[in-house]
Amino acid sequence: MLNRNLIEDTLNAALSTGGDFAEVFVEDRTNNGIVMIGGKVDSTMSGRDYGVGVRIFKGFNSVYAYTSKSDRESLIATAKKAAAAIEGNQANKILNLEKSDVKNINLVQIDPDSIKKTQKVQFMRQAYTTAFDYSDLITQVTVSLTDYTQNIMIANSEGLWREDTRVRSRLGISSVASKDGEMQSGFWGPGASKGYEFFENMDVDYYAREASRIAVTMVNAKYSPSGKMPVIIDNGFGGVIFHEACGHGLEAAAVAKGLSVFTGKIGQQIASPLVTAIDDGSMPGEWGSYSIDDEGTKSQKNVLIENGILKGYMIDKLNARRMNMDVTGSSRRQSYRFAPTSRMSNTFIDNGKSTPEEIIASTEKGIYAKQMGGGSVNPSTGEFNFAVMEGYIVENGKIKEPVRGATLIGKGTDILTKIDMVGNNLMLGQGMCGASSGSIPANVGQPMIRVSEITVGGREGEK
Repeated sequence: MLNRNLIEDTLNAALSTGGDFAEVFVEDRTNNGIVMIGGKVDSTMSGRDYGVGVRIFKGFNSVYAYTSKSDRESLIATAKKAAAAIEGNQANKILNLEKSDVKNINLVQIDPDSIKKTQKVQFMRQAYTTAFDYSDLITQVTVSLTDYTQNIMIANSEGLWREDTRVRSRLGISSVASKDGEMQSGFWGPGASKGYEFFENMDVDYYAREASRIAVTMVNAKYSPSGKMPVIIDNGFGGVIFHEACGHGLEAAAVAKGLSVFTGKIGQQIASPLVTAIDDGSMPGEWGSYSIDDEGTKSQKNVLIENGILKGYMIDKLNARRMNMDVTGSSRRQSYRFAPTSRMSNTFIDNGKSTPEEIIASTEKGIYAKQMGGGSVNPSTGEFNFAVMEGYIVENGKIKEPVRGATLIGKGTDILTKIDMVGNNLMLGQGMCGASSGSIPANVGQPMIRVSEITVGGREGEK
């Protein structure tokens, strides 16, 4: 990407006004995307994005600048532009860059760029046909297929110099069911840090049927009751509640500034003893995985909560300084246009000892949230509001009729303490997470869990 001399000169320019740390991030990325609506290709996208970011620290302060050019003049000018925000004396730092090899944990068998669009479209059409033919109530199906290859290089004034290649692939299937003027949707979006082999090995008909099944089930459902009640949240994407309401509060970007309810609580009981929560960017092939983070630190398994006790945070380089703690390989960014910060990767509640059957059978009355939808959260307080995409009434230990329009309302810290059963069927679900460093691929996950009491919002009133 860049040669040693140019990297060193750029770093020296960045340090020219007294910064105590400088970093160069280079990104060369190719993107491919196809969208199919109604069985016909609606749009295609192919593009390449290239750029270089320069970051400087002085104490607890950070400055960031970037450019889409990589010639010497542009890089030096960008570094000096960033350095201009630093006041101080020139640092006399001797750089000793040592390039080190990175073992790629996400092995790619088939380069997505080697596959013709016609083959991808054929695969998508299979998904469309299966989803559309599921029921006469299905009125619209949208299928998307995306993949990208991201080559990065990171070098800094501490001597680090590493390169990595990341490949990700994802399928999205959205089905809409209509009945009596009402519409309901269902969605599945499997993704992985893999090449085109991910699609070749996929049971695409399963995901297509599931998207349509959810839509049809919900369009036939009555409205959900409201009130405080036990809620069973299924595995996989059900973990989005922990991700949003608790996970963001465990990122150093919030903790270091005192903006998290978990600040200063290492070693304290913050959750039910049944809860162990993990963030692990080193899981081979997973959607949120990477060999090194966007500061060049190797990914690792970070135990956040163990048996209800807060054990650690997700920490990037700048906030490690502020907190006087070690980095955890958790620094991520959308692209070179964003400065990195602490972010989640594959974040999940770990397996417990109960079976899903036991959890359901022991619930006298409540709601079963089989699939979660979108929501909102206040990261500083953990207060959340999440829609249930697919829900059911539970009575006398049995799953009864489907209900729609349910929302789960609560506070992350309260919910953690009210988890009274944890299943043994851990599954991960794929999504995109947005924050100050942009939108990044992230896995959420959990086994089936039961929360003893959550406020459920619904149109039918309290039952």
